[in-house]
Amino acid sequence: MAAELYDAILKGDVTRFREVVQQDPYLVESASFACSRNVVHIAALRGQASIVEEVLNINPQLARDLDSQQSSPLHIAVAKGSLEIVKKLLSVAPEACWWRDCHDMNPIHIAAMKGHDEVLKVLLEESHMPAMERLHRGQTVLHLCVKHGQLDALKVLVVELGEFVFAVDDDGETLSHLAVRSNQLEILRYLGASNKIRRGKRNSMGKTALKILIQSRPPAWPAPSYWEMWRILRGFSVLSFLPNMSDVVMVVAILIATMAFQNTVTPPGGVWQDDTPSHKAGEAVIAYTHPDIYKDLVFYNNMAFYLSFSAIFIIISGLTSRFPSISYAVGSAMWLSIMFIIFSYKSSIKVISPNTFDTPLIGYYIHIAAIIAVMLVVTREFFRFSVVIMRQRDV
Repeated sequence: MAAELYDAILKGDVTRFREVVQQDPYLVESASFACSRNVVHIAALRGQASIVEEVLNINPQLARDLDSQQSSPLHIAVAKGSLEIVKKLLSVAPEACWWRDCHDMNPIHIAAMKGHDEVLKVLLEESHMPAMERLHRGQTVLHLCVKHGQLDALKVLVVELGEFVFAVDDDGETLSHLAVRSNQLEILRYLGASNKIRRGKRNSMGKTALKILIQSRPPAWPAPSYWEMWRILRGFSVLSFLPNMSDVVMVVAILIATMAFQNTVTPPGGVWQDDTPSHKAGEAVIAYTHPDIYKDLVFYNNMAFYLSFSAIFIIISGLTSRFPSISYAVGSAMWLSIMFIIFSYKSSIKVISPNTFDTPLIGYYIHIAAIIAVMLVVTREFFRFSVVIMRQRDV
């Protein structure tokens, strides 16, 4: 009878299962198979949700039995990724989420390691607390995801566990340390994009994740993944010295755009107030008195306005967070718009103070030197970034 019961479970034959149980009502409870598993263990192992439901209706206590590996039916169902069976077992034995098998892992640990993200979501709905349980050497369930390259499961846990993502193990290593050691580029890319990397964090050996990456560089020319990891961990940016680049650039861009707009609609020298054969009311006076300077002034104001407006649009669109290389374009646009607004200021001074530049002034030369220095810095930063990109393409 036990063999017939086992065969019915393997085939998922509910009708035959019921017939066998009717012949021997105590067989469901007394039957024991390999590794001390009961009928629920076997049904979960084979993914037979209908059989699991039948057994639980007869005796829900069987969901709490452990096999020789200290695994409950929930452990097995989670390992197999059987979402329907997991839900049925949780309804009668939710406490099994806390139980650990012979490998010291609870069902949430197993779901994360196997990458069963939908099962993981169901388990977390029951309770977040088992996910906080530590593994060998203090590793968290998030470390387990990184170690086994389970990005989808990691995304679920990062959303659900919040600041727990920054937890370190007994060696003081964060997720980024382990991602570098395991060569998990996709995971490191996700951590960087979601701002879950503490770049200055050192492990018990005093090493940051970037230091580990540099020391592990192969003797031959590194693969593209090495350079991308380096960029993510370095946090490389033209304006990386700013605590919050987007907010600061947004304020500066709005200010420059406002200045350029104001200088265009209210040019130095004002506008004509009346119509005459030579001009019309509302036209800029300097367009007639200083036509060359006026053309330069309009050009400078237009460039400053459009560059600032472009930077504002890119920041609002969120492209700088998704594509870090775009931050270089935004930073360069801001530097150029600043220089154009300086040129606009100089042209305005020529109109309202025509004798200012008759004799060389030290301030004028300092101004030119500062512009050249800024351009050199921007060019150098672009060159450094281009070198990294070219190395990736050449490999």
